[in-house]
This record gives sequence, structure tokens and C-alpha cells, in this order.
Amino acid sequence: MSGFGIDETQWGSHDMFVLRDGQRGRCARVARRGANLVSLEQVVGDVTHTLVDGYRDAEELVRCPSSRSAIMAPFANRIADARYTFDGKTHDMQPGVEAQRGIRHGFVRSLDFELVSANADGDRAQLTLGTSVIRPGAFPGYPFAIDLAVTYTLDASGLSLAVSMRNVGNEAAPCFFGWHPYFRFDGSELDSWELQIPATRLVRTSPELIPLPGQDAFQPLEQAPKELDFRQPRPIGAVKIDHAFAGLVHDADGRVRTRLRDPASGLRLSMWQEHGVVLVFTADTVSRDVRRSVALEPMESMSNAFNRTDCADTIRLEPGAERVFRCGVEIERA
Repeated sequence: MSGFGIDETQWGSHDMFVLRDGQRGRCARVARRGANLVSLEQVVGDVTHTLVDGYRDAEELVRCPSSRSAIMAPFANRIADARYTFDGKTHDMQPGVEAQRGIRHGFVRSLDFELVSANADGDRAQLTLGTSVIRPGAFPGYPFAIDLAVTYTLDASGLSLAVSMRNVGNEAAPCFFGWHPYFRFDGSELDSWELQIPATRLVRTSPELIPLPGQDAFQPLEQAPKELDFRQPRPIGAVKIDHAFAGLVHDADGRVRTRLRDPASGLRLSMWQEHGVVLVFTADTVSRDVRRSVALEPMESMSNAFNRTDCADTIRLEPGAERVFRCGVEIERA
């Protein structure tokens, strides 16, 4: 098979869309549930390499353990104490809950998105899934109306996402996007993979992984622990990483690329984004397959952004306005 194609199939009781690039031996599988990237594969010779460590079966897709490949909207990662204040009003996202409060990763991981379009031509296979479920009254503490659309494009360079959020309500809304993919290489150990993070600052957090207040959150990498400085590519080794990085450095084409390379196979992934922060997690605390993959998470803003004045402009979306965040994965073969 050559060229690009897209098919619809079933995964248990869930609809699945399969995007293929026959010429380059690539395949991406996206579930309607959560608009979730279940797998990304690359054929090298006669070997199929699984590059995304997604959900293993339809049951995991429902439970969402470790938020694998999660589309995170209308916020990414954590909101401290599940409360925030926006335009002078305080909102409680867990009303009636007093102990062990906490909310993260948005609302859409368990939603069934609607199919907007699916098509393929000589240059790409493209799939758009959307949802209008985020409405006042649908989710506690979020009285705003956001239309969300996720477009996956498989083309010659790899797989890209364009995620649009449109405020269809009558008042300004806080919202921002993040993506939570885990990447892996078959047949080699995480400790040997080479990582490069093009950032100038480490985001410092509390033990609960909430960024410190104000400028205390940002530490120049020259002053950060040396084991967390990956400005130059080097093996991950035994270091445990669960940190966001800011002050991202753009390449000449305007993209920021966080790179992961497997010396054994020569495969390299570049997780790219246009702006924001990137969170890197070596999967030390996941529910299965500990340290078998690395999460490279592009985010439009940082964790707990709803509670930070320095993020106020980034997360604010006026009535009728739309914001698009673009990111993706470039695949390079040896």
C-alpha cells in the first residue's frame, strides 16, 4: 500500500480512525473517545516500531489510567485545591468536597467526540473531531461555553495536532490546551534514550506539583540541579523527571522541538510546539509499565494557570474569539 489513507473501524465498542502513510510506513490510530491517540507506529525494514505508549485496550480507554495521550482542555494538569478566581468570581470545581481535593487534565478525556471530517489525498490524511459539551452547568465550577475541535494530520513529516477552542458564550472564559502523550522505543531501555529540552528555565513546584507563586516558579537552568539540564542532548540515565520547562527556544522555522532519540535503532522523535511550556515525565509513578516511556507534554500555559496573574492574558478567551494551539511529532529514521 502506498500513499495516504484513512479508515474507520471498531476497538471494542469504540469508534477508531486509522490514518496511514503507506509510502513511509506510518500509522496513527485515534479513538473517538477523548479524541485520543491510541498508537503511532513506524515501520523500519520489516520491523514495526510502536512509538506512542497509549492505552492497551478499550477498557483502559474508558478508565484513562495515567492520562495516556489525553487531550487536556479547558485546562492542563492541576488546579490547586480545585478552586480558582476569574474576573472577580471564585469557582469551586469540587463543591462539597473537603478532603483530598484536587482536579487535573480537564474534562474531555472521557467524552465521545463527534466526527467533523475525515479525508485523505496525495499529501496527507486528516481527521477532525469536535465537541460542544463544555457548557454552563455541565461541569461544576466551570460556567463557560467552549467549542473544542481537534485536528490530526498525518503527512510526510509525521503527525500534527491543531486544537481550536472557541468561546461561544456571552462572557470571557479561562481556558488553555495541553496534550499528554507518552513516547517509547521498542527493544531498548529508557535510561539509554537521549533527551534534549530546548528551554532556559525550570518550573519549580510545591510537593503537590503546583508551581511556586510568581517569579519564584522560574529557575534559570544554569542554577537548577544539573541532572535536570537537558539543553544539550544526553542520555536520561537514572534521573527521575516530572517537571515543566519554560523559556522555550525556537528553531529557525518558529517551532520548539523537544527531542528524544534511541541510539539502538537510530529513531528520533521531535515533539514540537509553537509556544507555551513543555512538561517532561519519565513515568516513574504510573499505574503500569514504570519507566517504559517518557511523556513529552506541550502545554499552552503552565499548571495552575487559572490561579496565576502572570498567565491571565494567555488563558483569557473573549466571547466569540477562537484560539488555536499547534503541536505534533516529527519522525526521523536512521
